[in-house]
Amino acid sequence: MKKLIWLASIFSLVLTTSCKPSSGKNESQNDQIAAGDTLKGEISFSGAFALYPMVVKWADEFRKLHPNVRIDISGGGAGKGMTDALAKVVDLGMVSREIYEVEAQKGALGFAVVKDAVVATINVANPHFDDVCKKGLTKATAAALWNNQYATYGDLLGIESTIPVHVYTRSDACGAAETWAIWFGKRQEQLQGTAVYGDPGVSAAVQKDRVGIGYNNIAYAYDMRTHKPYEGLAVIPLDINENGQIDEDEKFYGNSADLIKAIGEGRYPSPPARDLYLVSNGVPRNPAVVEFIKYALSEGQKYAIETGYIPLPETTIDQSLKKLNP
Repeated sequence: MKKLIWLASIFSLVLTTSCKPSSGKNESQNDQIAAGDTLKGEISFSGAFALYPMVVKWADEFRKLHPNVRIDISGGGAGKGMTDALAKVVDLGMVSREIYEVEAQKGALGFAVVKDAVVATINVANPHFDDVCKKGLTKATAAALWNNQYATYGDLLGIESTIPVHVYTRSDACGAAETWAIWFGKRQEQLQGTAVYGDPGVSAAVQKDRVGIGYNNIAYAYDMRTHKPYEGLAVIPLDINENGQIDEDEKFYGNSADLIKAIGEGRYPSPPARDLYLVSNGVPRNPAVVEFIKYALSEGQKYAIETGYIPLPETTIDQSLKKLNP
């Protein structure tokens, strides 16, 4: 039975973006654009914590160009984003996984807008930190970890140790858990461990537990101001070739820039890397929504790396844009 830690009151992320003054050489240009802008309306989002920081950044920049557009963004997980989009509670759901066929049949239309990845996280004060990072995780090891098959680090590492392993997973329906599980042949509902609400909840739980292991999206494992893992956290390398150790070409987790580069080059597997989606119920007709999607897929891509994401290739961008004009 999963333990449930309710952190919803802490992580119920609801944000209304506001127009912030520009600075530097683009200030005058943005003011001129905004002064002549006629786009008005409202755009509402809810859903995946994975996409939340990127959409907040896009919204901030979009409002500089279109100050008469009101934008509301809330988290809650990919499941909530999909449910809200299908129910037309929001204009766009933020979804961090593939769109299921049954959802598409109900009208869900997914626009891939950026790429991200799920990574395994560990407390840096773990007594076996060095051993875990030298050995890494294989698909089989991860499957066993999130199936409660390892009671101790001795079981996990094949050494003499009675130190317990504390495994964390997500309590909310989310793309991070689903994508992580798919990597080793499972589904989110099959993951075992202490269930915590939200991406921030998992990272906080691992930070507080010296024998804790969890998984997070990049933006919740790395501090984008320093590009280093958040204080108290480290990312566990994946043993891609499954030779029982982390080789030199598998070492790219020290900072977010190296990891993002590895994902872009295909050295980090997909899954747990994956595209992130904005989802509407049918083809969007709200002019503000249409312009936001176009912005995210054009000028907005330049903000991906600095925010902790991977820009999409042109072929994927073209596929998403075509969905606006079927």
